[in-house]
Amino acid sequence: MNNRDESLDALRGFAILAMVLSGAISYGDVLPAWMFHAQVPPPDHKFNPAIPGITWVDLVFPFFLFSMGAAIPLSFKQHLKNGKKPFFLFQTALKRFLLLAFFALFSQHMKAWVIAEQPGVTEQWLSILAFIFLFFQFFDYKGTRYRIHFMVAKFTSFALAFYLLWRLPFSGGKGFDWYHSDIIIMVLANMAFLGSVLYLLTASKPLLRLGLLPFIMAVFLAAKEPGGSWAKSVFEFNHIGSFHFDWLYKFYFLKYLFIIIPGTLAGEWMLEEIEQRKAGISIEEVNATDGNRLALLSLTIIILNLYGLFTRQLLFNFFSSVLIAGAALFLIQKTRPDNLYRKCIQAGAYLLLLGLFFEAWEGGIKKDSSTYSYYFVTSGLAFFSLVIFTVMAKRKYFAGIVGYFSLNGKNPMVAYVAGNLLLLPMLAITRLKPFWEGMNQNAFMGLMKGLLFTGIVSLITIFFVKRKWFWKT
Repeated sequence: MNNRDESLDALRGFAILAMVLSGAISYGDVLPAWMFHAQVPPPDHKFNPAIPGITWVDLVFPFFLFSMGAAIPLSFKQHLKNGKKPFFLFQTALKRFLLLAFFALFSQHMKAWVIAEQPGVTEQWLSILAFIFLFFQFFDYKGTRYRIHFMVAKFTSFALAFYLLWRLPFSGGKGFDWYHSDIIIMVLANMAFLGSVLYLLTASKPLLRLGLLPFIMAVFLAAKEPGGSWAKSVFEFNHIGSFHFDWLYKFYFLKYLFIIIPGTLAGEWMLEEIEQRKAGISIEEVNATDGNRLALLSLTIIILNLYGLFTRQLLFNFFSSVLIAGAALFLIQKTRPDNLYRKCIQAGAYLLLLGLFFEAWEGGIKKDSSTYSYYFVTSGLAFFSLVIFTVMAKRKYFAGIVGYFSLNGKNPMVAYVAGNLLLLPMLAITRLKPFWEGMNQNAFMGLMKGLLFTGIVSLITIFFVKRKWFWKT
């Protein structure tokens, strides 16, 4: 597999496993505050929007969004070159949106503790059954011999899933609720669709794609102003007559285009380098030593900003970031303008520094409610992380690490639900869950609890990948 594909898969895999880990570690007063979302600190983990700063947990979702954005050109550009009509690709994006929305609703409702407040063995088995249904609904079967059988299984699994959503009482006996969905997946569904549509409209005009962002910002700013305006009406548009669809779409979700759209640029640059490689054009202008230095500087600037923004050492963080970014820019100054490292370092430095200039606005950088500083800083750090994985993919001594994350990144839907719909129910059925929960004793055991859980989820995901059981939308 091409190194560039491997690096993007690795970034996506790193993000999804970090997402699993962040939800599996011990909560309470066992672990320090920087192990959780900055606005949900221990020991009570109550949301406090007044707390500024970010932690490594706050990078997980934007890194995944960034990798999603980068994958859009890699997926659509070849289709456009092969003569696929934009309308066909629009239909593909719409289908993906609807499937991801169903995934968000079904996977959330079928968690054992959502089916019943005090789940028993029956509820645990229903969660496992939901995982099996999801397998047949999203398994991308490429063979021909049993295609009819898999089509029947797909249709049957969807029919049974709708039946369960209709018949199960769920927690509190309130039944199915359109507003009870996995918000992360619902946001991803919106971003996958809107990001794809914007890319199709601007596939040959990347500057126009970037130029759309200030208009989106303008709507957000106008919506905060008192009084009425057409921009506020656009922001608040969530129903047609008596039909409300704010469970599916909110203009508020468009704020994450500030991460998706920079990601599409990274994907285009990666695709250009892939095409150059296929054409036999030599493009490697950064020697191994300088490549290693770029990766080290990129890692340093990520760690620095996590530390500086969390501890609020803002002046130190800003000037240190300027120096490190400057050193990275110096290393790539002699490369060609179309060199991938050069473009990623330049974009990462620009976005990071822009985010640091915005830091004081909106009460400091925050994931929730997310600030413009957060979008720009995390997008910049995502570019630096892509440089790290790209360099690692070229080094034999890091190839195993990149390969491991890449395997998980190739099947993120499995990794996302395997813990809640398969592993936790199995722990409950086998009565091993109390032992797992009993690891909430100290910092070491609290971290090991998360790592053990994440490791098993990772093994399940890799098991699926090795057998080419990919879940696709």
